[in-house]
Amino acid sequence: MESTGIRGKVALVTGAAQGIGEAVARALARQGAVVAACDRKEAELLRVAADLSGSGVHAAAYKADVSRSAEVEAMVERIEDELGPIEILVNVAGVLRVGGVESLTDEDWQAHFNVNTHGVFYTSRSVVRRMASRHSGVIVTVGSNASKVPRSQMSAYAASKAASTMFTKCLGLEYARHHIRCNVVSPGSTDTEMQRLLWKDDHGARSIIEGAPDSFRLGIPLGKIALPSDIADAVVFLVSDRAGHMTMQDVCVDGGATLGC
Repeated sequence: MESTGIRGKVALVTGAAQGIGEAVARALARQGAVVAACDRKEAELLRVAADLSGSGVHAAAYKADVSRSAEVEAMVERIEDELGPIEILVNVAGVLRVGGVESLTDEDWQAHFNVNTHGVFYTSRSVVRRMASRHSGVIVTVGSNASKVPRSQMSAYAASKAASTMFTKCLGLEYARHHIRCNVVSPGSTDTEMQRLLWKDDHGARSIIEGAPDSFRLGIPLGKIALPSDIADAVVFLVSDRAGHMTMQDVCVDGGATLGC
């Protein structure tokens, strides 16, 4: 089997306790990475880490809130001391609260940016300074296709994801001289707990696939909701040697929902 260049590398995955983050952690583990799984949900995080370790993978759980700079710095230092130099970072941790602009509270707005934007900044900054000293590393931020097109009732989420997307591209530009690649994967609707909370009934997936003209939302041309593994596969490609000449790119994985925008 062709080497992907992932085996043996320490990979930090935030938001690893469930959904896309868990799928990414498992996918990297299958490629032989040493997985440092981070989340603030301790019980779920320990379950994922224990499951990976039980299957023979070198994995460890690190409870941290990525919206807190000091916690992130302490976590990154622990990982490097306990597992070795971080060579892969995948920013997945995120929050979503829906509501019209007039109904959004200050706390709602701040919560999106605290996790979706500040969390990406804090974690990337802590890791990239260490990667730079070694002139090697790769960072992927999981964004959203909502950063590409306006979404009704999702202004805070879309704005925070757009900010983290542009930050990641700027990061890639600044650190290209250190041979560090930085890319974005932008999922569309994906079958996760976060997605299901948005559904009004058992037909939630169908309504998303078909679209909603009243909210100017297109459907999904491929006719299906993404699985977390679909997003994880894109992440694994971008952190692998097969994407060795890709940086500052935004790969959209949404079944065509944004028509290639």
